[in-house]
Amino acid sequence: MTPDSLYVFALIGVAGVLMASNRVRYDLVALMVVVALVLGNILTVGEALSGFGSSVVILVACLLVVGEMLERTGVARFVGDLILKKGGSNETRLLVLLMVSSGILGSVMSSTAVVAIFIPIVLKIAADTGLNKSRLLLPMSYAALISGMLTLIATTPNLVVSDELVAQGYQALGFFSFFPIGLLILAVTIVYMLFWGQALLGSRAPQAPTKKRRPARTAADMWQAFQLQGEVNDFWIGGPVSLEEIRDLKARGVKFVARRRRDRNRQRETVLFKDGMELQRDDLILVNGPLEILDDMASRPDFTRRSATGVRAEDWRDALGLADVMVHPEASVIGNAGSDALGPDYQELQTLAILRSGAPVEDLADVRLQASDRLLVLGPWDELDDLISQQDDFVLLSYPKEREDTVPMLSKFSVAIAILVGMVVLSAFNIVPVTIAVLLAALAAVLFRTMPTETAYRSISLSTLVLIAGMLPLANALEQTGGSALIVEQLLHLVGGANPRVMMGALFLLTAALGLVLSNTASAVLVAPIAITAAEALGVSPYPLAITVLIAASAAFSTPVSTPVVTLVVTPGNYVFSDFLKLGVPLTLLVGLTTVLVTPLLFPF
Repeated sequence: MTPDSLYVFALIGVAGVLMASNRVRYDLVALMVVVALVLGNILTVGEALSGFGSSVVILVACLLVVGEMLERTGVARFVGDLILKKGGSNETRLLVLLMVSSGILGSVMSSTAVVAIFIPIVLKIAADTGLNKSRLLLPMSYAALISGMLTLIATTPNLVVSDELVAQGYQALGFFSFFPIGLLILAVTIVYMLFWGQALLGSRAPQAPTKKRRPARTAADMWQAFQLQGEVNDFWIGGPVSLEEIRDLKARGVKFVARRRRDRNRQRETVLFKDGMELQRDDLILVNGPLEILDDMASRPDFTRRSATGVRAEDWRDALGLADVMVHPEASVIGNAGSDALGPDYQELQTLAILRSGAPVEDLADVRLQASDRLLVLGPWDELDDLISQQDDFVLLSYPKEREDTVPMLSKFSVAIAILVGMVVLSAFNIVPVTIAVLLAALAAVLFRTMPTETAYRSISLSTLVLIAGMLPLANALEQTGGSALIVEQLLHLVGGANPRVMMGALFLLTAALGLVLSNTASAVLVAPIAITAAEALGVSPYPLAITVLIAASAAFSTPVSTPVVTLVVTPGNYVFSDFLKLGVPLTLLVGLTTVLVTPLLFPF
């Protein structure tokens, strides 16, 4: 082992420890790797930054835009409604439909985005049917992981493996090259979850043993769930109200939430209440505060309470909404003050309350945001939709029942389906390269106005792109320093004389083990060239071994921190670490066995 290869191995180890610690963002680790490769004289600056020019980076960015399109146009919501309609309250039927749907949808968009979309769908299904949500969420997330084994564009490691084959002089993988293998693994996993998994995921008994379906939460229910104090009323303003009077009411515990005022076209415009905002005759205001203070307001000539209890929700529903959101484990807003939890891009939204471990945070100004915090956010529906679309920051847990009466981008539903079908056809039949097909789909999503250009750009996770671009040169460093040859030599020494299937098993375990401490993209980057070199040393086709690496990279079932795809369901499903060990380890071995047995039948040695 040369000093340079030892340096690269040490760098991989340090990167693995940092990622496994969950204390340093993955994209920052990737940038550290780039810097370390240059400072260690392993790669030149150009070589270390070559990942940022990779077609994989562009392809992933465009896929994120396509995923945003599917969410904004109601495609995912349609799937959820269809699942509930077809599944009814039958747990087995619902579980199968959920796993098949998340697997198929994840084959054409980011699996992390699929889980973020499906969490509120599963929670709604559980609430409507009374079924135990923990018996549905984890199987759904596992199916989303397996979606990466279905199509070439389903997950980044697939593109990495295909690009490595091309770089080594072999033909690229096709859009559906390994679809039969992935489909079989999905079927095996569904059977596994029905018989073994469900036995470990809590009681089969309904959470709310009642024959009637529980109604969806209203805005008032959400307000109560976050333990906000006081009553909510709305008042007509009978005359000008001074800033001094507003400050006096605030000092007594009244919170001015929003104001409606007629514009020049006699249409009422709703805005969140800001400091310094004045009140005029005919304004309608929404306030929260102690009942006795609100009663005192109602006795004044300038304030006319519209209802003795609560508010007329229909007057605010179209303009203002609420959202119960969870902070993503990789959110950029972690560490923000609670009073500025959403960041500077969402001035039209307001964080009303924060729940941490089920308990309300008393002072939003003094608290710092943490992963898995729950936020109650108020604001215009389109702004809330934009917030939720940032799936690297926030995951929607629920909208209030009132949201059902507002219409999303449903008018573009058929357009989104047409764009998606066009992308798949262009890719599957090799009419254009995969990257161009996905780029065309992303452009069409904007040109056909399924979303504004700004929203399309916001849907692109810069941290994901930096992670990919930063880790790609690590494989080149391993190759140039002789590290890859050393690993292949040791693998051949251990299993070289055995059946090539044994080598496949060893590569699967190596990739899956690296995936426990590195991202699945980083694992594929490192092991793909090793697999191809090992195949050449054995004198067999590289495709069975490359496919093995590809599938193993998506088999991150064993811990809740291996990938955001499973991390996202930990809090909503109330899971603990042991749940993933009990279910994930046997499932990983089962997937590995299926891969080793079936892959050579489709990709002969």
